[in-house]
Amino acid sequence: MANKQTRLLPSALPPSGTELALWQRLSREEQIARYREVLEHPDSLRISGSTTSDVLAKARRRAAGRRES
Repeated sequence: MANKQTRLLPSALPPSGTELALWQRLSREEQIARYREVLEHPDSLRISGSTTSDVLAKARRRAAGRRES
């Protein structure tokens, strides 16, 4: 398995303790830049009939599926 480094980005899921600590170490400017990165991504511009609750539930199901794998 390849070692893949990922950037910490805002998520619909609550962060783990480690993720929260890493996020809090970022400067305010870097946090804002990462929010902008997520919000300006083409997937964020799609129109959807899903509510925030729908998106959160789907994200939780996907995360649970990854933990089970």
